[in-house]
Amino acid sequence: MTSPRQARISVIGAGPAGLTCARILQRHGIAVTVYDRDPSREARNQGGTLDLHADSGQLALREAGLLDEFLRLCRPEGQEMRVLGTDGELRAHLVPEEGELFKPEIDRGQLRDLLLDSLTPGTVRWGHTLAGVSGPAAGPRTLHFADGTAVETDLVIGADGAFSRVRPVVSPATPRYTGVSFTEAWFHDVEDRHPELSALVGQGSATGADGRRALWGQRNSGDHIRVYVIRKVPADWIAAAGLRPDDTAGLRARLLDEFADWSPGLRQMINDNDGPYVDRPIFALPVPHTWEHDPTVTLLGDAAHLMPPLGVGVNLAMLDAGDLALALAGCASVDEAVRAYEGIMLPRSTETAKLLEGRAEDLLCDDLPPEFGDDHDAFNSPHAVRSAEK
Repeated sequence: MTSPRQARISVIGAGPAGLTCARILQRHGIAVTVYDRDPSREARNQGGTLDLHADSGQLALREAGLLDEFLRLCRPEGQEMRVLGTDGELRAHLVPEEGELFKPEIDRGQLRDLLLDSLTPGTVRWGHTLAGVSGPAAGPRTLHFADGTAVETDLVIGADGAFSRVRPVVSPATPRYTGVSFTEAWFHDVEDRHPELSALVGQGSATGADGRRALWGQRNSGDHIRVYVIRKVPADWIAAAGLRPDDTAGLRARLLDEFADWSPGLRQMINDNDGPYVDRPIFALPVPHTWEHDPTVTLLGDAAHLMPPLGVGVNLAMLDAGDLALALAGCASVDEAVRAYEGIMLPRSTETAKLLEGRAEDLLCDDLPPEFGDDHDAFNSPHAVRSAEK
């Protein structure tokens, strides 16, 4: 029976969930190593903006001792939301009340830096792409990396996302394409270079949909806006159209043609983006996704319960991270801690996944999001699940 305080604990993936787990473990005096495939923390752009909810993501940050710093970095004004008709007319406008902090926004990169800087130096081992996991369920396990190196460990925590390399150890499930795809576009220095788009999006987000297609623009920090062109298309739609992912002009022409009957104001979200488009087909795991308890391997976040991007992903992942770390801090053995954690996480994620199953197409719906309720000018529903990148 291995005590968590004596165990070799390995987290695979240096995303928000993996880093949150590591931070809380270290706060409780438990050693941990995080392995990530990126060659360094600066290796790639971390993506757009996230809203962290007071009853989930922020709870995890409180356990990590980082909530006050998060509240200094976050953007409460990012909770603003505008819903537009395809004619460009404003249908509804959600404005956060003064001091509203239920789900403020923060850039993914800022959140990751906050977590990374809180860890003991050397906790994250960069440039470690996991190839597989071997060894008996009773342990120890061996992590095999793509560079040929191997590490022995007593607990493997799969925080490595949608296409997890840890998941196959406990589950044969694989993500399935939902039929909905995002095409991401970036706009920089928007106040000077894209002032009309900046005015359209405001301090938070602006969206329009017609039941088949949607456009979603989100303000990021540093005078940036990210746009998501959301459509129901085959996963290989770019190749099927005779285009390449790096053919920015060709992709723009295709998208503009598809949105030809939308207002010029909304079509700004497709015109003149800075840099290439990024194709992001949306996948989800089968529902329910559970597995037989394994005393030396467990999963959290998207590795455990990949769902359509409807506003809960990162929040559930960070809640998982906190629950697992606290279980390890409070249990006598790793096995007992993993069992206790999964006893909380699996029912919770199953309930949420059932609510969101098959709902990726909600992103294309032209009904008003539920957070608007009957009052289209009020910030009146902190439990909404609408969002384009979570």
